[in-house]
Amino acid sequence: ALTDLSVVIVLKDTLEKRGALAEIKARIRAEVFNALDDQTEPRPPLSHENLLINELIREYLEYNRYKYTASVLTAESGQPEVPLDRQFLAKELNVVEDASGKSVPLLYGIISHFLHGGKEQSSHNTLPKVSLLNYPKQNLIKPSTERNPK
Repeated sequence: ALTDLSVVIVLKDTLEKRGALAEIKARIRAEVFNALDDQTEPRPPLSHENLLINELIREYLEYNRYKYTASVLTAESGQPEVPLDRQFLAKELNVVEDASGKSVPLLYGIISHFLHGGKEQSSHNTLPKVSLLNYPKQNLIKPSTERNPK
Protein backbone atom coordinates (compact mmCIF):
# COMPACT_ATOMS: atom_id res chain seq x y z
CA ALA A 1 0.00 0.00 0.00
CA LEU A 2 2.86 2.37 0.78
CA THR A 3 4.54 1.70 -2.58
CA ASP A 4 1.24 2.34 -4.37
CA LEU A 5 1.00 5.70 -2.61
CA SER A 6 4.58 6.62 -3.53
CA VAL A 7 3.94 5.71 -7.18
CA VAL A 8 0.87 7.98 -7.17
CA ILE A 9 2.88 10.82 -5.59
CA VAL A 10 5.71 10.46 -8.13
CA LEU A 11 3.19 10.31 -10.98
CA LYS A 12 1.39 13.43 -9.68
CA ASP A 13 4.70 15.32 -9.34
CA THR A 14 5.77 14.29 -12.85
CA LEU A 15 2.45 15.41 -14.37
CA GLU A 16 2.67 18.68 -12.43
CA LYS A 17 6.22 19.40 -13.65
CA ARG A 18 5.20 18.77 -17.25
CA GLY A 19 2.21 21.09 -16.86
CA ALA A 20 -0.12 18.25 -17.77
CA LEU A 21 -1.89 18.07 -14.40
CA ALA A 22 -3.48 21.52 -14.77
CA GLU A 23 -4.55 20.61 -18.30
CA ILE A 24 -6.08 17.33 -17.10
CA LYS A 25 -7.97 19.14 -14.32
CA ALA A 26 -9.25 21.76 -16.78
CA ARG A 27 -10.37 19.02 -19.18
CA ILE A 28 -12.21 17.20 -16.38
CA ARG A 29 -13.95 20.46 -15.37
CA ALA A 30 -15.01 21.06 -18.99
CA GLU A 31 -16.33 17.49 -19.33
CA VAL A 32 -18.23 17.75 -16.03
CA PHE A 33 -19.72 21.05 -17.18
CA ASN A 34 -20.82 19.48 -20.48
CA ALA A 35 -22.37 16.53 -18.64
CA LEU A 36 -24.26 18.83 -16.24
CA ASP A 37 -25.29 21.42 -18.83
CA ASP A 38 -29.07 21.27 -19.05
CA GLN A 39 -29.86 21.23 -22.77
CA THR A 40 -33.61 21.19 -22.06
CA GLU A 41 -33.58 24.74 -20.65
CA PRO A 42 -33.61 27.13 -23.61
CA ARG A 43 -30.96 29.84 -23.66
CA PRO A 44 -31.97 33.43 -24.23
CA PRO A 45 -31.25 34.66 -27.74
CA LEU A 46 -27.65 35.77 -28.26
CA SER A 47 -27.70 39.55 -28.81
CA HIS A 48 -25.42 41.19 -31.37
CA GLU A 49 -23.47 42.88 -28.55
CA ASN A 50 -23.00 39.62 -26.63
CA LEU A 51 -21.92 37.86 -29.82
CA LEU A 52 -19.17 40.45 -30.34
CA ILE A 53 -18.12 40.50 -26.65
CA ASN A 54 -17.99 36.70 -26.51
CA GLU A 55 -15.88 36.63 -29.66
CA LEU A 56 -13.40 39.14 -28.22
CA ILE A 57 -13.15 36.98 -25.10
CA ARG A 58 -12.83 33.75 -27.09
CA GLU A 59 -10.05 35.20 -29.26
CA TYR A 60 -8.22 36.30 -26.07
CA LEU A 61 -8.70 32.88 -24.40
CA GLU A 62 -7.49 30.94 -27.44
CA TYR A 63 -4.49 33.25 -27.90
CA ASN A 64 -3.46 32.62 -24.30
CA ARG A 65 -4.06 28.87 -24.75
CA TYR A 66 -7.01 28.73 -22.34
CA LYS A 67 -8.64 26.25 -24.71
CA TYR A 68 -10.87 24.50 -22.18
CA THR A 69 -12.14 27.81 -20.81
CA ALA A 70 -12.84 28.87 -24.40
CA SER A 71 -14.75 25.64 -25.07
CA VAL A 72 -16.87 26.13 -21.94
CA LEU A 73 -17.59 29.76 -22.97
CA THR A 74 -18.68 28.60 -26.43
CA ALA A 75 -20.88 25.84 -25.05
CA GLU A 76 -22.45 27.89 -22.27
CA SER A 77 -23.06 31.07 -24.27
CA GLY A 78 -24.39 29.45 -27.42
CA GLN A 79 -21.65 31.23 -29.41
CA PRO A 80 -21.25 29.69 -32.90
CA GLU A 81 -18.52 27.02 -32.98
CA VAL A 82 -16.82 28.72 -35.95
CA PRO A 83 -15.08 31.94 -34.84
CA LEU A 84 -16.15 35.20 -36.46
CA ASP A 85 -13.83 36.53 -39.13
CA ARG A 86 -11.27 38.90 -37.60
CA GLN A 87 -11.82 41.61 -40.25
CA PHE A 88 -15.58 41.42 -39.75
CA LEU A 89 -15.14 41.76 -35.99
CA ALA A 90 -12.79 44.76 -36.35
CA LYS A 91 -15.21 46.43 -38.77
CA GLU A 92 -18.20 45.85 -36.48
CA LEU A 93 -16.28 47.41 -33.58
CA ASN A 94 -14.93 50.30 -35.69
CA VAL A 95 -11.35 49.31 -34.87
CA VAL A 96 -8.55 50.39 -37.18
CA GLU A 97 -5.64 47.95 -36.98
CA ASP A 98 -2.07 48.59 -37.97
CA ALA A 99 0.01 45.67 -39.28
CA SER A 100 1.62 44.89 -35.93
CA GLY A 101 -1.70 44.85 -34.06
CA LYS A 102 -3.02 41.94 -36.13
CA SER A 103 -0.73 39.48 -34.33
CA VAL A 104 -2.57 39.85 -31.00
CA PRO A 105 -6.25 39.63 -30.01
CA LEU A 106 -8.37 42.72 -30.66
CA LEU A 107 -9.09 42.99 -26.96
CA TYR A 108 -5.43 43.90 -26.28
CA GLY A 109 -5.63 46.79 -28.73
CA ILE A 110 -8.95 48.04 -27.38
CA ILE A 111 -7.65 48.00 -23.81
CA SER A 112 -4.37 49.60 -24.86
CA HIS A 113 -6.25 52.34 -26.69
CA PHE A 114 -8.22 53.30 -23.61
CA LEU A 115 -5.31 52.90 -21.19
CA HIS A 116 -2.75 54.83 -23.24
CA GLY A 117 -4.30 56.73 -26.10
CA GLY A 118 -7.99 57.17 -25.42
CA LYS A 119 -7.52 59.88 -22.77
CA GLU A 120 -5.58 62.03 -25.22
CA GLN A 121 -8.35 61.94 -27.82
CA SER A 122 -10.69 64.90 -27.70
CA SER A 123 -13.27 63.56 -30.16
CA HIS A 124 -15.69 60.76 -29.26
CA ASN A 125 -15.76 59.78 -32.94
CA THR A 126 -12.08 58.80 -33.03
CA LEU A 127 -11.71 55.09 -33.78
CA PRO A 128 -9.60 52.91 -31.50
CA LYS A 129 -6.34 52.06 -33.25
CA VAL A 130 -4.86 48.67 -32.47
CA SER A 131 -1.08 48.81 -32.25
CA LEU A 132 1.66 46.89 -30.45
CA LEU A 133 3.49 50.03 -29.41
CA ASN A 134 1.97 50.09 -25.92
CA TYR A 135 1.93 46.35 -25.17
CA PRO A 136 3.98 44.85 -22.37
CA LYS A 137 6.47 42.36 -23.79
CA GLN A 138 4.97 39.38 -21.92
CA ASN A 139 1.80 39.69 -24.02
CA LEU A 140 3.66 39.28 -27.28
CA ILE A 141 3.78 35.47 -27.42
CA LYS A 142 2.98 33.62 -30.60
CA PRO A 143 -0.24 31.58 -30.49
CA SER A 144 0.24 27.84 -30.95
CA THR A 145 -2.11 27.77 -33.92
CA GLU A 146 -3.24 30.46 -36.28
CA ARG A 147 -6.95 31.27 -36.35
CA ASN A 148 -8.62 30.32 -39.60
CA PRO A 149 -10.99 33.09 -40.70
CA LYS A 150 -14.15 31.64 -42.13
